[in-house]
Amino acid sequence: MNLLLDLFLTAGAATEKGLIKPLGHHELLLILLELALLLFVARGLGEFMRRIQLPPVIGELLAGVILGPSVFGLILPSLQKQIFPRLQAQSDLLSVVSWLGVLFLLVVTGLETDLNLIVRKGKTALLISLGGIIVPFATGLGLGWLLPDNFLANPNERLIFSLFIATAMSISAVPVIAKVLMDLKLIRRDIGQVTLAAGMTDDTLGWILLSVVSGLATSGKFDFSTVFRSVAGAVIFLAVAFTIGRSLMAWVLRWVDDYIGGATASLSALLVLALGAAAFTHALGIEAALGAFVTGILAGQSPRFSREAGITLEVITAGFLAPIFFATAGLKVDLVKLLNPETLIIGLIVLAIACFGKFTGAYLGSRVGGLSHWEGIAMGSGMNARGAMEIIVATIGVSLGVLNQQMYSIIVMVAIVTSLLAPPLLRWSLSKVEIGEEEAQRLQQEELASRSFIKRIRRILLPTQGGPNVKLAAQLISHLAHQNTLEVTALFAKRDNKSLGKAVNFTRKSKINNTPESAIAAVAEQIDLPEDGMLNTKVESGNDIADVIVNEAGKGYDLIIIGATESRHKRGALFNVLVDRVIQEAPCATMVVKSNLLKAKDLGEAIDSYKINQILVPTSGGEHSEYAVEVASTIAAQTGAIVTLVNVVNRSQREYILFEEQTMGSIKDIAEQIVQQQAEIGRGLGAEVKTVILTGIPELEILNFARSQKADLIVMGSTIRTITNRVFFGHRADAILNKAPCPVAVITLNGNSSR
Repeated sequence: MNLLLDLFLTAGAATEKGLIKPLGHHELLLILLELALLLFVARGLGEFMRRIQLPPVIGELLAGVILGPSVFGLILPSLQKQIFPRLQAQSDLLSVVSWLGVLFLLVVTGLETDLNLIVRKGKTALLISLGGIIVPFATGLGLGWLLPDNFLANPNERLIFSLFIATAMSISAVPVIAKVLMDLKLIRRDIGQVTLAAGMTDDTLGWILLSVVSGLATSGKFDFSTVFRSVAGAVIFLAVAFTIGRSLMAWVLRWVDDYIGGATASLSALLVLALGAAAFTHALGIEAALGAFVTGILAGQSPRFSREAGITLEVITAGFLAPIFFATAGLKVDLVKLLNPETLIIGLIVLAIACFGKFTGAYLGSRVGGLSHWEGIAMGSGMNARGAMEIIVATIGVSLGVLNQQMYSIIVMVAIVTSLLAPPLLRWSLSKVEIGEEEAQRLQQEELASRSFIKRIRRILLPTQGGPNVKLAAQLISHLAHQNTLEVTALFAKRDNKSLGKAVNFTRKSKINNTPESAIAAVAEQIDLPEDGMLNTKVESGNDIADVIVNEAGKGYDLIIIGATESRHKRGALFNVLVDRVIQEAPCATMVVKSNLLKAKDLGEAIDSYKINQILVPTSGGEHSEYAVEVASTIAAQTGAIVTLVNVVNRSQREYILFEEQTMGSIKDIAEQIVQQQAEIGRGLGAEVKTVILTGIPELEILNFARSQKADLIVMGSTIRTITNRVFFGHRADAILNKAPCPVAVITLNGNSSR
């Protein structure tokens, strides 16, 4: 220990070598040591809390308390003061890292905020949120007005102090609430969704309140012009953010994705926007935290924001910045002062009023919103957790000079205790809430949707060189677009020694002679997207056309839909070399469309007026068959077509030599179970589904059935194998592709794709 003390005492100060003095050797040594200690203890205690089924934030807060004057300062006071000196410059260095933790944490919280959830549960969530803000705000205001002068940083500004305490009492901690609900596996229950929606609404209103109070604290006086400026600034910022800002966020992320690409670029763009928005709201006099929070919400709503980037940001925040922030907050807590009789009594009164106000307000709002008694208790229990948000409020209060050391310690104590109380109270109260039939059905549908292939499709790449196959593929995209909001990119790839990318402007009915423009215009005429859909067009050049398509597909697309180009290909191959390579190397799912309408007298007219009334789906019950059922059912739900699922029982002796103990009847029973199970998937997507069991050679029976039923489209799911560098779906799939009397679409995942 003496050696360490000597090291600190003998560390030399840097000499000034210019107008700006560089960070000294001693200061740098201290900040690195502080960060290492805070992170080590915070993460260690956080993991311990996780093991005992408590939120890790509790351990991270306690880390600061242990390293602060309460424990470390009592045991080794000299060493504690050497590592954490009470110097403004050194404190500022740690505060910068801590503030980054605040902003990053709020961006992550914004990314996880579901505005659609708030809208869906809007009335109930709003009533709960209003109750959870009005009642604790009123009780907090009264508390602030009655507290002794020695608990105020500036007794002459009691009104501002009271407003700040009222705001602190009104805040809830959505991250803590969400973590508890996830641990209890209740986050998708009705009560879980309403709790989250109310918490999100509560936090949004709370940040507006905090921004207003912070503006008042900055001005140092209460007057209506200051209140008006703060409220108007917050309202205008939110209005601009959720209108112009939403479009700006989408444009920036789309530009970054198109011209740079990758999770790193997406993350950098988000952080630039978040820090810029935080600086903007700070300059307006409304808290910087609001700008970061709103930026996270907007990014989370953008389909172009990289989920990998979001996960990376969450890992950085949870693994480094947030623990540093929470531990730094705990450093300022002095338990010795809290044990002072007067401080202890005031602290317990503040805790009691905080719990009473939030619980009562949330319970009353729940009952008015139509929830049951036990649901109201659960809502009050969950909303009472303050956690991270309360710490942020307390930190802002200290930085503005509104809170002194005593009051800061009390508010941090309230955050810790309420976060500790939330999990057991939620477990107890939610165990009394029964699940209704309607909720059970919704949960079942969500469970199916979570495993759904089609519901994960958000971005589709449509390479085009013109031709009937890709035009038919474009029509199928139009039908798929009514299941999800889709962003479709029509890409014309050409061979060139130069790499370029540009958007193609075209008029749908205009005559275009240029080959790229005419190819893109041809498919654009076939694509009819809903208002919330988006059609992008691109011309890209490269040394190899297949590489151009595959590289573009690597920019976050979920599905490539490609026409089986009719140009000459190798003998025995299903498709030409280009299509073969794209299917083999695609980083995502692919759907190959073959029109089989080449004998039509007027091929163009046949494609333009093609109607789909009967869709046939051969199924063996595998995962890829489910993909086909989902695609076919989505198309059928839009076109009104009937989907027929066909399972063929092969009667050949070779096929059933291993099933000697089974009768043909039992085998058909298994086939019936397969088609009925997958029929439910199709019906869940809104399609009319029929099932048929056939016996014979599968490819022949399927082709004969397609002819007899006058099928308009066959949709198959398949795996791919490569034989002599060509795509091979299997003999049966190949036979159907080549001999089908109608268009065929084959959906597949290759080795590079993941479900």
